[in-house]
Amino acid sequence: MTETLQGTSAWIRRFQPSPDAPHRLVCFPHAGGAATFWFPTAQALAPEVDVLAVQYPGRQDRRSESCIEDIETLAGHAAEEVLVWSDRPVTLFGHSMGAMVAFETARRLEERGRPAAGLVVSGMRAPSRARGGSSQAETAEELVAGILRLQGTDAAVLDDPELVRMILPTIRSDYKAAESYRWRPGPPLATPIAVLTGTEDPHVDTEQAAAWREHTAGPFSLTVFTGGHFFLNEHAEDVRKVVTDHIARSFQANSV
Repeated sequence: MTETLQGTSAWIRRFQPSPDAPHRLVCFPHAGGAATFWFPTAQALAPEVDVLAVQYPGRQDRRSESCIEDIETLAGHAAEEVLVWSDRPVTLFGHSMGAMVAFETARRLEERGRPAAGLVVSGMRAPSRARGGSSQAETAEELVAGILRLQGTDAAVLDDPELVRMILPTIRSDYKAAESYRWRPGPPLATPIAVLTGTEDPHVDTEQAAAWREHTAGPFSLTVFTGGHFFLNEHAEDVRKVVTDHIARSFQANSV
């Protein structure tokens, strides 16, 4: 259970508290990722934006907890947490699997009458284009090779058998959650959506990224970067610029 805005929560990490910021950004990690992936974002955007990062069960300080293998369940928990922090406008930002969790969180916030000011998604096809996969059948070696191809994990980490043994169950669980996700048809969000994608992403092409337009009745933008699935690492500054511009436009629209 969440404590107070000044306290801590099992689900939320606040690496660079910015209590005077007019806007909050809640970040959702990719499959196998953790809240610390967003530490550089929190540092870069403070004190203008108060950045929160979601910590899923089963990793880092929550490694003793069972992973949640269902996107909708993750989103349900996340929505309850975000509501506690919604004393000011909140934008949601998710990468890869985190994009789906952020989207489903946005749906729940709108259902509760507390819509997010904005939604930024990257490295993921539109929910209506989601499809299952088969990574659950892969051997550990095949799974590690696939992770290395995505270039989102330090190769040195995957050279350590003990670390691999520790992280593979979490990655498998997250992949199961992502692969079993099925979009529930419903009305588009009122929340504006900004989509980021990479030209060489093996999991998302431009058409699949552009299809996010179907999921909002509000403003929509698509920004294409060079690079693969983790293009946001090599274009960190430009990605943050897209995010802060989206926040500024959403904030201005909500102030009118």
